[in-house]
Amino acid sequence: MRPGFDFAGKRVLVVGLGRTGVAVSLFAAAYGATVTATDSKPESALGEAAARLRAAGVRLELGGHPPSIFFEQDLIVVSPGVPANLAPMVLAHVSGIPVWSEIELAWRFLRGKLVAITGSNGKTTTTSLVAHILESAGIPTLVGGNIGAPLISVVERSTDSTVTVAEVSSFQLETIEAFRPEIGVLLNLTPDHLDRHLSFADYAAAKMRLFENQLERDFAILNADDPEVTRRMPSKPHVFWFSRQKRVAEGAFLIDEQIIFRHDGSETPIGKRSDISLRGEHNVENVLAACAAAYLAGATPSAIASGLKGFRGVEHRLEFVGEIGGIRFYNDSKATNVDAALKAVAAFAGPLIVILGGRDKGSPYLPLAEELRAKGRAAVLIGESADKIAQDLGKAVPCLPAGTLDRAVEMAVERARPGDTVLLAPACSSFDQFENYEQRGQAFKQLVRQLEKRSTASAPARKG
Repeated sequence: MRPGFDFAGKRVLVVGLGRTGVAVSLFAAAYGATVTATDSKPESALGEAAARLRAAGVRLELGGHPPSIFFEQDLIVVSPGVPANLAPMVLAHVSGIPVWSEIELAWRFLRGKLVAITGSNGKTTTTSLVAHILESAGIPTLVGGNIGAPLISVVERSTDSTVTVAEVSSFQLETIEAFRPEIGVLLNLTPDHLDRHLSFADYAAAKMRLFENQLERDFAILNADDPEVTRRMPSKPHVFWFSRQKRVAEGAFLIDEQIIFRHDGSETPIGKRSDISLRGEHNVENVLAACAAAYLAGATPSAIASGLKGFRGVEHRLEFVGEIGGIRFYNDSKATNVDAALKAVAAFAGPLIVILGGRDKGSPYLPLAEELRAKGRAAVLIGESADKIAQDLGKAVPCLPAGTLDRAVEMAVERARPGDTVLLAPACSSFDQFENYEQRGQAFKQLVRQLEKRSTASAPARKG
């Protein structure tokens, strides 16, 4: 039984009014709380959300975060885009006011089983695949968290028989208290968000909070091929592993092109490598993790195999956009860190023209050098990080400054030859020029569609 929270008569402050903050504010108000919501943006930037919140009785403090409002509350709920070290929030917490992330609040009301998935890369693909397999198995399934719909927005649809699959980030895990998934999955750990976390150790510690409240009857699924993961193994839950390189004592692995799940000494075939339609070795790892999670959540081997065959990936993750004049275009706008971009580049044999850049997240770009030296025809650079990327990669591949995405696509096409691939894999966040990686990916796809139209219009008419 989860602890819940009695909102009646409570004063609740919601910090940050993106999708998550709006959903939390409306939820808390509906349950009888006196809600104040604050955001650094002015009301004009909130659109119709401001009117919805006021209609629900939410008091708005916009254009900044007045310190006094933090000390008037019984609970503070912080959105993932707001730094956990916001000074008045830290002081309020020290004075005894609980500060929770949205996933902490949602978990307290969620019914049924929770599968929570985190990691530096692959979260969205793995979350989507687990949900797809469970749905194929006929298991009532909900999806939420960092993948799109806030977890709080699926609470009312959850039942005792539901399995909820949630993508969770380090930002969300920073401010949990009792949050406890029955199945927790850690895909990998590589440097990310170092512009927000003080160090890689702090970032990894936030990720590992996924397991801190688990009990012995709960499951932790970990990457046996990632040394940063293996050295941080949790002690309380029952640990299962996944590996594409070796047989594991408990968990999912790949051997002789067969996906096997091993438990209590028994090995069960649950799929084939040939069932995987996704590009890249990193996606083999994501599939193994998803198979393990789905199996432990109740899916049968036949349902897992069926789900794998029917899964075609998700938008903005190595997404094939089109082919023009023998040049293929792929959208991996979700590659928002260096390791994700490296995995995207490694998924292609080459030659490649890679569009890199955006807002820097504090990690060096040098890990991309070897792959780009081997297969990159050029790196076309956009956004605030262009100079740093050129400095790190200029000796490995020609680096062409483009500034904006539309100019980058034009320059990539000018440089490309039939048989080449143009890959958007920015290795950076989108926030210098776009609202999020989805908007960046949509812009890239729109630019490719415009190229397709121009190419079709200029093609000579067939004689009949």
